Amino acid sequence: MATLRLGDLAPDFEQKSSAGTIKFHEFLGNSWGVLFSHPADFTPVCTTELGYTAKLADEFAKRDVKVIAVSVDDVDSHGKWIDDINETQKTTVNFPILADADRKVSDLYDMIHPNASTTVTVRSVFIIDPAKKVRLIITYPASTGRNFNEILRVIDSLQLTDSHSVATPVNWEDGDDVIIVPSLKDPEVLKQKFPKGYTEVRPYLRVTPQPNK
Repeated sequence: MATLRLGDLAPDFEQKSSAGTIKFHEFLGNSWGVLFSHPADFTPVCTTELGYTAKLADEFAKRDVKVIAVSVDDVDSHGKWIDDINETQKTTVNFPILADADRKVSDLYDMIHPNASTTVTVRSVFIIDPAKKVRLIITYPASTGRNFNEILRVIDSLQLTDSHSVATPVNWEDGDDVIIVPSLKDPEVLKQKFPKGYTEVRPYLRVTPQPNK
C-alpha cells in the first residue's frame, strides 16, 4: 500500500455517506477540506469530537473549509449515531459521515493500522488544499481525542503562508508575529513586502507583524 505524504494528490473516491453518495474531489470543489476518521459509531470519544466539529461550523466556513468524517459503519448506523451526537452534545451535525463499510476510503488513506487494530480506523486527520494536495497529516491513537482548535490553527497558518513569504513560529496563533522566510534577502523586496518593518534577531531569524490576509 502506498503511503500518503505531504504534497501528494489526495486520492479521489466515491462512497456512501450520511448525506448521500459523495464524490470526494467534486464535494471539495475549490474549497479546502478536512477528512478525519473515527474508529466506530457510538464510541464516546468520537461522539465528543463530531459534536465539537459541528459547533465549529462558522469557523470552518469563514476559512472556506469543508469537513467530512469517516467511520466504518453503515449509513443506517450513522443516522442513529448522529441523533445521539445532536442530543448529547447539544448541536446539529452539519457535515457528511462517510459509510466506509467496505474500507475503500480507509485503505486509500491508510487509516487502519494493524498493530493498533485490524478492524477499526485510527484517528487520522488530513488537511487538503483547493488543488487537492495533502497539506497536513496527523494520526492519533483511538484513546485520544483530537484538538480541533489546533486543526483550525494549522489551516490559518497554511492559508497565510501560501499567500505571503512567511512561516509561523512555535505556538503561533492568528494575529501573532510571523517569521520572514530565510530565502528572501533583497532589501527592496523586504521593504515592499513588509512595510511594518521587521526585527532581525539573527540573519536567518527575522520577525515581523503578521501581514493582512
